Amino acid sequence: MRNKLAILGLSLWLAATTGMAAHTQAKLLLPATGARPGETVLAGVKLTMDTGWHTYWINPGTAGIATSIEWKLPPGITAGEIQWPLPEKMQAGEITTYGYEHETVLLVPLTLGTNVSSGLANIAARVSWLECQEQCVPGSGDVQAELNIGSESTASTDAAALAAWAKKIPATNFTAKVSALWKKSASENARDILFVVDWLGKGPAGGVTHADFFPFPFNSDECEMMGDVQKPMVNSAVELDFAKSVKKYSGSWPSKVSGVLVLDDAAYVVNLPVNDPPQPIAATTSSPRASLWQMLMFAFIGGLILNIMPCVLPVIALKILGFVTEAKSNPAHIRRLGLVYAAGVLVSFFVLASLVIAVQTAGHKAAWGMQFDNPVFVVMMTTLVTLVAMNLFGVFEVTLGGGAMDAANKLAARSGAGGAFFNGVLATLLATPCTAPFLAPALGFAFSQPAVIIVLVFLSAGAGLASPYVLLSWNPAWLKLLPKPGAWMEKFKMAMGFPMLATVMWLLLKVAGGSFGKDNIVWLGVWLVVVATAAWIFGEFAQRGHKHRPIASVIALLILVIGYVFALEKQLDWRRPMAKTTNADEAADKNAFWRTWSPQAVNDARTNGQPVLVDFTADWCLTCQLNARTSIEVPSVSNLLKELKGVAFKADYTHFPDNITEELNRHNRAGVPLVLVFPADTNKPPFVLPELLTENIVLEKLKAAAN
Repeated sequence: MRNKLAILGLSLWLAATTGMAAHTQAKLLLPATGARPGETVLAGVKLTMDTGWHTYWINPGTAGIATSIEWKLPPGITAGEIQWPLPEKMQAGEITTYGYEHETVLLVPLTLGTNVSSGLANIAARVSWLECQEQCVPGSGDVQAELNIGSESTASTDAAALAAWAKKIPATNFTAKVSALWKKSASENARDILFVVDWLGKGPAGGVTHADFFPFPFNSDECEMMGDVQKPMVNSAVELDFAKSVKKYSGSWPSKVSGVLVLDDAAYVVNLPVNDPPQPIAATTSSPRASLWQMLMFAFIGGLILNIMPCVLPVIALKILGFVTEAKSNPAHIRRLGLVYAAGVLVSFFVLASLVIAVQTAGHKAAWGMQFDNPVFVVMMTTLVTLVAMNLFGVFEVTLGGGAMDAANKLAARSGAGGAFFNGVLATLLATPCTAPFLAPALGFAFSQPAVIIVLVFLSAGAGLASPYVLLSWNPAWLKLLPKPGAWMEKFKMAMGFPMLATVMWLLLKVAGGSFGKDNIVWLGVWLVVVATAAWIFGEFAQRGHKHRPIASVIALLILVIGYVFALEKQLDWRRPMAKTTNADEAADKNAFWRTWSPQAVNDARTNGQPVLVDFTADWCLTCQLNARTSIEVPSVSNLLKELKGVAFKADYTHFPDNITEELNRHNRAGVPLVLVFPADTNKPPFVLPELLTENIVLEKLKAAAN
């Protein structure tokens, strides 16, 4: 489509600068010299091209401009649509065009109304075309002929020629069954359409030896169909099929295609809906359906394990610091803090459950950790964790300040409730990119249940996450095992800022990088530097300074505003991020170990007798990255796959595509990681590997799949 615009611009420039003579001549042919009112006359515009030159069909293809006719008719005579003869398909490398060489006749029905005036009528038109050889030049010409309107119809000398050209118009009465369907899911910018022709047992004798599809123009310039037939047809008198590729530049995939079906020397106009590819029924383990109580227990255990997952480890530093700080407090006060922390976790899980319910009620697919697909959430979360790290380093103090912040901080300082609640919320937010053992099947179960069950499962997982803190707070004797408060606590507090910085790097590179692209996240990094600078000015000169406190606060605020406008709004455009790219996609492209996942690709590999490994992963999932680096993308697994002639597919869930959500749900999972190993035998179910992998587990399952 973009080539058409380029050729059009080049053509106009050539026309303006060369002054070349036209290489196409136009002539108007009428089948009659006389006609009666009420009749329809099939006129023809004949285009004769010099040797080596050509003009274009209604769909020029990758490049070119279709011929147009602007009629100048007497009152009472109207012109219909152009009837296009079957064109020639002309290919030059990857560029395919449809047009006419030597000569063609474009047929147009002219209807004489009953009120048309009798006598000699001048039939005229302005014909415009693009003629091409090695260069393209726009051409045009005026054509005319006379038609005597009266009481008699008289054939002209051109009647036989026009009748012959009328036979070259594709027919509209094709009686066989024709269907079209996408061959794979819409995960890339090119897809194949499979055309299937079924004569229902009444096919042509001897079968068909050549088949093709010439598409009519799409409704917009968002798509184009490639010229090559992608799959050899089945030569049969009963059924044949072939595929052609469609490239999409923007917008959505077309839901129907119209064009000319070419079968040997015959051509038929067809208008076909394009159906989605048939989804293979994924075999799952045949374990009986778990009870609600079992899933609630799984959710609790999974939430408990989340405390030691990489996603949540930074928050453990805050919890430990809180224990040490409160170690000598009133036991009742410590128990109260434990309950407040649990409340922060449970409220956060309830909000997540409500979000899932709202998404499902709106008719969309819901997924665990789906908020990390929202660029606004990612930026806010990264900024928040940066501020937490700056606070731990002592750059500024949360407990100091003025106004409403000061009142809230004094309350937190007196009771510690605000800090405990915040720790619970933060732990939940950082836990969502991970699904721990036991938690994955529980969430997969919940996502297919009514709203009440979803809430119960989420709250059970929250209770598991909060339970260690609550247990310690209600057993003061255990707190005696913690070191005594002292000067070392300040050093320990600063040391705990480094895990927070590690979390910032993970959010910046793995999560934000997928939303904004690797080349753009530098501006998010600039924003974080601005935030840290403003926090330092505020802490050093407004909180701890003795002079110019108002000025320091104003300067810190100005730095934030200027940094926000320049880095986030102007450079990053953070609320409208670039087209999403993911590290997983890049890995699939650059690393020969991986191929891009689709259900059809898995089916095809198994049909070819190959065992298959599928890694459902995401850039923001630390457990997924750990599994890949330690247990999947290792030489032993790669060598075994080569030995077994197996295939590894990466299913990237970074931006929650619906087809992967459906596949996860099919395996009773609500999130990643999920690693499957499919035997080559398509009748056997896949092996579902544990959430935390070892190299031996993967090797063992691959060998079992091969056997």
